[in-house]
Amino acid sequence: MTVNTPNPHSTSDVTGERADLLAALAQSRHFLRFTTRDLTDEQAGMRTTASELCLGGLIKHVAQMERSWVDFILQGTSAMKDFTAMTEADLAEFTDGFRMLPGETLAGVLAEYDEVARRTDEVVATLPDLDVDHPLPAAPWFQPGERRSARRVLLQIIAETSQHAGHADIIRESLDGAKSMG
Repeated sequence: MTVNTPNPHSTSDVTGERADLLAALAQSRHFLRFTTRDLTDEQAGMRTTASELCLGGLIKHVAQMERSWVDFILQGTSAMKDFTAMTEADLAEFTDGFRMLPGETLAGVLAEYDEVARRTDEVVATLPDLDVDHPLPAAPWFQPGERRSARRVLLQIIAETSQHAGHADIIRESLDGAKSMG
């Protein structure tokens, strides 16, 4: 399977800070997607390290987190779960987001990621103000009363995508020796 990096969608006229944010995000997405080049569905679902992570699952997770954070930008706290009230079913669903489930394909996971990316790019291009902020939901990793601006959320998405691209590179190298760089 050949992995193509999607072109920016209706964001060609974006300039300045927004263009920089989108370029950084596009680069991180490219490296994450690139780790899946020429893989089968079976390979994309394989665990190659002591971690529970697989390449397809990492892309699923990054797409889900990006979608969730963009929902937060648009809708505020109500768009995210109260992590302090998660049930066993919620935790199981969260865990399933890190692996490829029966019937899922790499092509399907990548197509979903493309859709999420298009939506994010459009929101970044059209959001009236990157300073708009919302209180964060209850979670053990957030300070009570902490707020996030759209700009800070975008930086979080870029950081998380980059971090997981690094994880993906290790998984891919463990799988068959292929590297993203070098």
